[in-house]
Amino acid sequence: MTKGSIIIKDTHRGLWYENGVLAKVLSAGRYEIPEPKWFHFAQEPPRVEIVLVDMRERDLTIKGQEILTSDKVAIRVSIVVRFRVTDPETAVHAVDNYEDRIYTDVQLAARRSLASMTLEGIMTNRNQLSEDILEDVKEIAEGYGVEIGRADVKDLIFPGNLQHIMNRVLESKRLAEAKLIDARAKAEVERIETEAKIENTRNLGLATIEAKRQNAEAEAEAQRIRAEADVRELQERARAAEAYSDHPALLRLTELETLSDLSKMANARIYINFDSQNKPSENDS
Repeated sequence: MTKGSIIIKDTHRGLWYENGVLAKVLSAGRYEIPEPKWFHFAQEPPRVEIVLVDMRERDLTIKGQEILTSDKVAIRVSIVVRFRVTDPETAVHAVDNYEDRIYTDVQLAARRSLASMTLEGIMTNRNQLSEDILEDVKEIAEGYGVEIGRADVKDLIFPGNLQHIMNRVLESKRLAEAKLIDARAKAEVERIETEAKIENTRNLGLATIEAKRQNAEAEAEAQRIRAEADVRELQERARAAEAYSDHPALLRLTELETLSDLSKMANARIYINFDSQNKPSENDS
């Protein structure tokens, strides 16, 4: 175009070329394309071309790529890439078509990642594939002015009845993991119960030992009390014997009191031993 005007929206940027040479990068706004000034009849006006570059975040779908895993299983994978242009000049000049280049880069990254993964690994950890692809292409895309925001695996298609088989394998694995968790829980319960029994047994043993100790102390205290009572009784008898020795009349009085008490009992028998020296002789008549 050689004259007129152009309006660039805020979602785009414009590359202004004059005779095929980039003169400037246009931001949002209205721009007039000036008419050329003639200095002589042979002078040709510059040819102006404006290339619009969309700066919005967009999605690109890489469909149905058949790729072999590390265990030689062919699967078809679809990937959704979210990207946006950050440098319009580089995006247009560095590669022929940046969207085609993104498509190729993601496709190759997916092949490299899947070639290093087993089928089971892909089934159980699909996020790993997405992370590998994003890490692989992110820096490459920055080299041609594009920022890759996400690279998510959308679909995984397996040949024949492999999907059904893998689902059964995964179900069996989940069941095995559930049984393992249940077994661990039971083992933990048994461990706790065993520890509780050991603790109860230990506490019971300590209680038995304490009871025996208390019984032994009580028995020792009872023996001490009995011994003290016996000592007091002996001391009292010693004092009584001393009193009777010093005062014979007290002993006689005690004998009389005893005889008085016995006389009150019907079955009581009193035996008196008379000394032979007190018997009358034949000459005493």
